[in-house]
Amino acid sequence: MPQKKKPETHTFQTEAAQLLDLMIHSVYSHKEIFLRELISNASDAIDKLRYEALTDQEMAKFVEEPYIRITPDPETRTLEVWDNGIGMSHDEIIENIGTIAHSGTQEFARMIKEGKKSELPAELIGQFGVGFYSSFMVADRVEVISRSSRENKAWKWSSSVGEDAYTMEPAKREVPGTTVLLHLKKQEDEEDSEDYAAEWTIRSIVRKYSDFVNYPIKMKVERTEIERDEEGKPVEGAEEKKVEKDEVLNSMKAIWIRDEKDVSEDEYKEFYKHISHDWNDPLERILFKAEGTSEFRSLLYFPSKAPFDLFMAEESHGINLYVKRVFIMNDCKELIPEYLRFMRGVVDSEDLSLNISREILQKNRHVQTIRKGLTRKVLETLKQMRKDRPENFGIFWQEFGKVLKEGLFRDPDRKEELLRICSFATTENSSEETTLPEYIERMKDGQENIYYITGKDRASLEKSPHLEAFREKGYEVLLLTDPVDELWVQSVYTFQEKNLKSVSKGLADAGTEEEKKEAEEKLKEKSESCKSLFEAMQKGLDDYVKEVRLSTRLKSSPACLVSEEADMSFQMEQMLRATGQEVPKIKRILEINPEHEILEKLQGVFESDPSDPRVAETAELLYGQSLLAEGLQPPDPSGFSRKVADLLAKTL
Repeated sequence: MPQKKKPETHTFQTEAAQLLDLMIHSVYSHKEIFLRELISNASDAIDKLRYEALTDQEMAKFVEEPYIRITPDPETRTLEVWDNGIGMSHDEIIENIGTIAHSGTQEFARMIKEGKKSELPAELIGQFGVGFYSSFMVADRVEVISRSSRENKAWKWSSSVGEDAYTMEPAKREVPGTTVLLHLKKQEDEEDSEDYAAEWTIRSIVRKYSDFVNYPIKMKVERTEIERDEEGKPVEGAEEKKVEKDEVLNSMKAIWIRDEKDVSEDEYKEFYKHISHDWNDPLERILFKAEGTSEFRSLLYFPSKAPFDLFMAEESHGINLYVKRVFIMNDCKELIPEYLRFMRGVVDSEDLSLNISREILQKNRHVQTIRKGLTRKVLETLKQMRKDRPENFGIFWQEFGKVLKEGLFRDPDRKEELLRICSFATTENSSEETTLPEYIERMKDGQENIYYITGKDRASLEKSPHLEAFREKGYEVLLLTDPVDELWVQSVYTFQEKNLKSVSKGLADAGTEEEKKEAEEKLKEKSESCKSLFEAMQKGLDDYVKEVRLSTRLKSSPACLVSEEADMSFQMEQMLRATGQEVPKIKRILEINPEHEILEKLQGVFESDPSDPRVAETAELLYGQSLLAEGLQPPDPSGFSRKVADLLAKTL
């Protein structure tokens, strides 16, 4: 008799082990959601098999009667969730269950361990995609038997509470699919009173969370029956007998085609959680039906919290595509522009082909029509939200404003529409943001430009020397601190016939035409007298500065650095270098405050002796100080520090 092979033993990846620990010790109160997660996984597996079967005849032979079966056993205290979906191979089980690569889990685990539960609510666990791992909230041991529809071999995965490893061994399964077997904890060990092996508990959980799942969720139930006649009356002398029968626990009605008045808010919320794998309630929803040249229905949601992977390339769980209620694919990026990737939901089309592929999708005119319709509806909803539900819009903007602003350079056709929605910090108000239409309403008489400044944070921008002249004349300036702001200002030049202008580029033009002309005349004479001094200063800074000139923007600071209109900003330069891109060296303009006493004294030193070393030293100090005002380091920090120290020693 051949010896049975010992099971393979694998150690959990670090973050997977941490998730298991979280599931066991977390303070999450709604443990019943583990069943929702397992049913969702089973539903996804059936979806994937049906999609593969559209183009693969080998897969098609397994698509008979798709369903999910739940089998509780109160005596052995086990609960089984079975599906006949696509199943998993040996390597897929290890990849999907033995490892998890979601950032943030480690930080969450640390805070739970340190007892900082109030600082980070347990609902956030859902953002780390726990899914299957939630089983360990109610089970001491979990076993998974899965057979891939691509091979005639099944595997068994198993692990227990407290173990940092799992085992893998060959198993038997008649048809492709997955079985998850939970060895439930003793009820007296549980803080809640729910018995997850009881029929009524399972029935109520399925009805609460998974009534809308597209496939039958079956469970065998035992009922007492008696033989009845044609009128439904018990037959005389007939005895009651116990029979076991299948019952379907869910209605299976696609929620997006049901009349809105027949669907409760709780059902809409649970459907959102089902498709998005987010445990938070959605912020807003859109139920949308389009008719005409292209017919489709959609149910879209605005999340209330940004997922941790929003800016990751592999971010998913976007819009799911159905054709005539048949699932085609999840995260269908062709249905929504990149800058609306935070939207979640489903689109069900009557016009697309069932065997549609991503390559066909990109060229399909119906898909383009759907994309335009969804984009228009989402932006209309945002405008309405801003007007009627400002609190909700505030939450949305805080979570997703950075992403929406990507549309300003990704979608030129909707640039004007997006600019009306976007909010910006401003020098006018320290606590509230403004829109561009609101900014224009407050513009001073004769003001032709919408002024802005970009930088790392509001605090440093408000202290920027570039704002001095604008603040003195009472001109409002937009404070743009998101990295994406550096990108869109390169492609947005006007709004409502007003030019957008950076206060840190080119010549400052705050004031009326008459005031500008007067300032130019005033500087012209002084510039001539400083010409030789500025040439000497520039010579010492020739590697960094293309010109030294007098400033019309400075009122109290001695100097600042200015870019040409066409040059990239300091922030853009830093962003590109941070991504490893080569950036050509950009020389700036050093502007000197014509009213500052430093210029007056330096002019006197230069006129006495043009070769006086203090001229070059002061030029270096002014350049270094201007860099520091931009949040940057001087080219020689230690040399700059020594010069400052020497200057202090001489003046004290």
